[in-house]
Amino acid sequence: MTSVSAKERNRPVQEKAAETDEYSLDRVPRSERKMGWLSITNITFGIATAIFYFQMGSVMALKFGAINALISSAYAIVVAGILGSFIAYFSAKSGMNVNLMSRGGGFGYIGASLTSFIYATNFIMYCAFEGLILVAAVHTFFPSIPEWAFIVIFGSLVIPLNWFGISQLDKLQKWSLPIFFLFLVAAIAFSFFTPSLNSGHFWAYMPSGTEVGGTALLMCIGMHHGMMGLTALLASDYTRFMKPKDTKIGAIAVGFIPQFFCFGVMGVLGIWFGVRLDEANPGVYIVTLLGIGGALFTMLTQLRINVTNIYSASLSLSSFFENIFRFTPGRRFWVVVAGVSAIVLMLGGIVDHLDKAMTFQGVFLLAWAAVLVTDALVVKRVLKIGPRFYEARQQYLYKWNPVGTISLIIASLLGTIAALGYMGVFLESTAAFFAALLAAILTIVTAIATKGRYYLKKEPKDIPADDYIA
Repeated sequence: MTSVSAKERNRPVQEKAAETDEYSLDRVPRSERKMGWLSITNITFGIATAIFYFQMGSVMALKFGAINALISSAYAIVVAGILGSFIAYFSAKSGMNVNLMSRGGGFGYIGASLTSFIYATNFIMYCAFEGLILVAAVHTFFPSIPEWAFIVIFGSLVIPLNWFGISQLDKLQKWSLPIFFLFLVAAIAFSFFTPSLNSGHFWAYMPSGTEVGGTALLMCIGMHHGMMGLTALLASDYTRFMKPKDTKIGAIAVGFIPQFFCFGVMGVLGIWFGVRLDEANPGVYIVTLLGIGGALFTMLTQLRINVTNIYSASLSLSSFFENIFRFTPGRRFWVVVAGVSAIVLMLGGIVDHLDKAMTFQGVFLLAWAAVLVTDALVVKRVLKIGPRFYEARQQYLYKWNPVGTISLIIASLLGTIAALGYMGVFLESTAAFFAALLAAILTIVTAIATKGRYYLKKEPKDIPADDYIA
């Protein structure tokens, strides 16, 4: 029998629970922020290397022209990189992810719960989208096995891969990244030896009736908006564990490096593959290029991203149910719930509703990111309204704070109406950016109008000065 030291036996129950629960319900103590920025950047590569970015690049190039897709990719890197850097910095300073930051960042603890739930559903939906790409690739080689069997197998696999939290994610992403790059280089090399189905340089490809700029470019930007908010917010789930000495360089690295890779490398390669092979589905052209190796490549990339999708979903679900129902079964319980939910969505054909899901997601997530950044940089730092720190504990917070809640609801509602085409072609394509700008303005106006009275019910006395963000 393994002996247990007296020190281990006497450790507080809350401390042991926090380790298992990955601090899903409170800030990470400074003593537990031990991850270097390189390790955290490595974890975020699980998102940046998703084949979904291939698909976005291919679809945009074939529908709207390669040059429009390239310009849009550059825009996505810059805007998402700036947002992501700010979010990563606030997360590293406070030891919180965006779900917890939202509680003291303008929403109140019930208002923040609504963002947590929608955030969780986004990750579960993405897990389903990514899982179906994997299923399609593998089913090509084993058509006698029904697709539902692959859905259950691959959907279940991400659950044990999430069991031990961020340290397990770090090891998985670290050891699988070199294999991913080998497959990627092989796919690029084989594409050079595969005759192009479209003549001329790939960046010059332009469908009939399409021109550079105008509506075609706006449509590409609109497609990118569906992912930009997610990639900017996602880093906070990992940067809260960052070493304090790495905060500044780490925030910029985690903010920009993954964005550059997902939009600038994976997206541009998607444009390249799509134009050369005249095919938008990477599940088809990667298998065409690498055969069974393509199926293995797809399996690796999709498992890499889906373990991070489920991890983030589990944190958001933990926050939502603790806030609303005081139900705290632990993060691992929510890993199982998120994994099973993704399987159900795959079996139900969620991919048929991809466009509607991406539209609302882009509007909501960019507006949410805009509220958080505006609250920290303008309301807290410039206007000196509200506390200079984030507080997540219910006893110190109001249920609702109109600053973030009203701003997000109005911006998301009007942004969705614009995205559905009721405000003209320009706003239809830029609905998420419109919603983000509107959310930022409303955050400032509402904070001034309420004079910050709904941020704290009472002042906590135990916030470390180093955790202040303003």
